[in-house]
This record gives sequence, C-alpha cells and structure tokens, in this order.
Amino acid sequence: MSRISALFNLTSHDLTDLVALANRLADAAAKASLPHFRARSLDTENKEVDGFDPVTIADRAAEQAMRDVLAVERPNDGVFGEEQERTHGTSGLTWVLDPIDGTRAFISGLPVWGTLIALDDGAEGRIGVIDQPFTGERYIGVVDGAQSRALLARDGQQTPITTRKDVPLAEATVFTTDPYIFEDAAEMACFEAVRDRARLTRYGTDCYAYALVALGTVDLVIESGLAAYDVASHVPLIRAAGGVVTDWEGNDCRWGGTALAAGSPELHEEALELLRSAS
Repeated sequence: MSRISALFNLTSHDLTDLVALANRLADAAAKASLPHFRARSLDTENKEVDGFDPVTIADRAAEQAMRDVLAVERPNDGVFGEEQERTHGTSGLTWVLDPIDGTRAFISGLPVWGTLIALDDGAEGRIGVIDQPFTGERYIGVVDGAQSRALLARDGQQTPITTRKDVPLAEATVFTTDPYIFEDAAEMACFEAVRDRARLTRYGTDCYAYALVALGTVDLVIESGLAAYDVASHVPLIRAAGGVVTDWEGNDCRWGGTALAAGSPELHEEALELLRSAS
C-alpha cells in the first residue's frame, strides 16, 4: 500500500488501496456476523437500564474482526467503533465502524441491518461503505473530487449508482428508522413538517434507507439521536452518488446528531427549510 504522506493529502491511488482495505474489513465482518443471523440460539444483551439497546455476540465479533485486520494493515490509523473504546492513531486517518447497524432488525431476522465502514481524513469522510452480507449488497462511496464515485457491488459485479434527481418533496419518498427515534415533541414536529408534504413515508430500515438514497429509489432520510458510527459512512456514500447529507441546520453531521440525507441539493434545501421553520 502506498504511504500516506500528510493529513488531507490522500491521492486517488491511496484511496484505491484504502477502498480495497474497506472491502476486506466488510468481508471479515460478514464472516463473523452471518453465522449468527437468524440463529435460534442467539443471545441478546441490553446495554440500557431504561429502554432497550441490544447487543449480540455478532456485533462484538464483527467489530473485533475488523479491528484485527486494521491492527495488522493500518496500525497507525485511529479506530472509532460502537462496541469498543475509541483509539486515536498518528496517521491523521480514522476508521469509523458500526459492526451491525440495526441490531434490532438483526435479532428479528430482517435483512435491513448492515455493517458500516467509513474512512475520515480529519476534514471530511472519504470512503463510505454500507454492507448487507445476507443479500450480498455492498454500497461503496469514494469522495475524490472529480473522480468521486458510488458503486453497488453484488455477485462479483460493480455497478455505478446515482441518487434520484428532479424529485420535488411532493413526489418524494421519505424514510426514518422509527417514528419514536425523535427525542422530543419538537423534533417530532420537525419530522412531521416534512413528512406531511411528501408523497410516501416508510419506517424501519436502519442504514438500508441511506443505501437506497444512494441507489436512487429513496429520496430523503430524516433522523436524530445518531452517533458518529451511525452516520459517518452515509455521508461520503451519498455525496459520491450525487446527494447531500447534513444535520438539520445544514451543517456537517458525520460525527453524529441529526441527519437529513437527500438525493439532490434542491430537495435537500426544500426539506431543510421545513425543518428550520418547524424548529
């Protein structure tokens, strides 16, 4: 692998090598998680005292598998994962990992969970991967100036993907994981302001909804209460596919908080104005 010389100075060649590594991370996570999917004997722990935040052996094994690869191949990079303590590297690069985004879906046998992998250079997310190993779909986004690209890898083939354009809110499909994801009545009112103008609203797909924005079959995702590992991969993926992802104020959201993902700048602006007005 080519040496990364300085912060913010990733070349296209560097990114090609790092995308190959991201694919190896996704492969390692899939090998660890898939044997537990739809297993009747799967044990689930609750990480919350008040509420339900499940974690399973699959979550922990998948993150450990990815960390093991990085420890060998990129020991100087930082790692920010959901299930283990964050480590700060010296290279200026950070891998942001969610081994199973959508653990509730995972333990329910629904194939809308995914492994999330992001590479951040300290200024922006450069690589974003959403991998759904049960369906064999891997969504890959690379932010690289004019050479930015988004791909769907499946069955040994890579197909370029783009977001859907020229869709006004009145004709848009809006997703959020759960209507109860919003932390209070004020946040719910913001979501409803957009939902009530949209043509179709659907729930319950976790990270898969963001993948579908990149694919061009979903137009908007609106969520709140996110950690960095919940959203870091989505930002470069959707940007590379031609879309926009910010928080509800139009600011960078890759380290968590609220998220508004849209297939086009125009639709993003239309939804953002409604969120701001409702708040």
